[in-house]
Amino acid sequence: MTRPNLAVNLGGLQMKNPVTTASGCFGFGPEYAPYIDLNRLGAIVVKGTTLEPRLGNPGVRIVETPAGILNSIGLQNPGVDHFISKALPYLKEYDTPVVVNIAGNTLEDYAELAKRLTAADGVAALEVNISCPNVKKGGMVFGTDCFMAAEVIRTVKQHTTLPVIAKLSPNVTNIVEIAQGVAEAGADALALINTLLGMAIDIHTRKPVLGNTMGGLSGPAIRPVAVRIIWQVAQAVNLPILGMGGIMSGEDAIEFILAGATAVAVGTANFVNPRATMDVLEGIEQYMEKYGVKDINELVGAAWK
Repeated sequence: MTRPNLAVNLGGLQMKNPVTTASGCFGFGPEYAPYIDLNRLGAIVVKGTTLEPRLGNPGVRIVETPAGILNSIGLQNPGVDHFISKALPYLKEYDTPVVVNIAGNTLEDYAELAKRLTAADGVAALEVNISCPNVKKGGMVFGTDCFMAAEVIRTVKQHTTLPVIAKLSPNVTNIVEIAQGVAEAGADALALINTLLGMAIDIHTRKPVLGNTMGGLSGPAIRPVAVRIIWQVAQAVNLPILGMGGIMSGEDAIEFILAGATAVAVGTANFVNPRATMDVLEGIEQYMEKYGVKDINELVGAAWK
């Protein structure tokens, strides 16, 4: 029996299957190697990387909610030079493309990150973070302004030959306009969605729980919002979409693909189940077998075609 085709092309990023990790939920990879074979992933999207090392926000950084988590990490990371010299050599041992999520305070930051990572052997694509809600500079400030979002993508494209994936914020009035703006600026693909801005208050201290007051809500609570946004953007913008937002199972992933996602990223689920990416992949395969789907690409946007 011929095995179904799971390979997808995400704006020039060739993936053996549509399952990857969501940035910030998988570290740099070694953290999950004891639990899964990293070779089986379609791609690895690593933790957000900045030019300089960052300590992140003060605690409390994580709050559990009834259907997900609020986080306010603040892009804690060791900086791009550390990633290239220490983390990338390890990742290159695997037959899985590495996507680096980049974030900056200025256009010059994004340009320099694009240059250094393009020159580094082993990076397959750049995911441009213009949607982080937990930093005071850059992040969502770029992603909520159509002009600035496009300027960031245009700048990155000028300094790299790698596929560029624009990661957008749902915390905007009209995400379709932002998606159209970054598409015109040259983005090769979109990543939808980043977290929704939220907060929690301790009723005993009568103070916000998170050290940064507000944080990003992820997990199953935001899944219907993510599916709706992918549905809307996929029909308005001719770019492949990396869908994410509360995917916990293969069935969830299929829902995103039917809405218009070419590939999917697993995020919060990794904290609950370190084998979540494999469960999602196997769930997709079981769905395709059950319904006789020979090629995963047949399902992309099938709910609205």
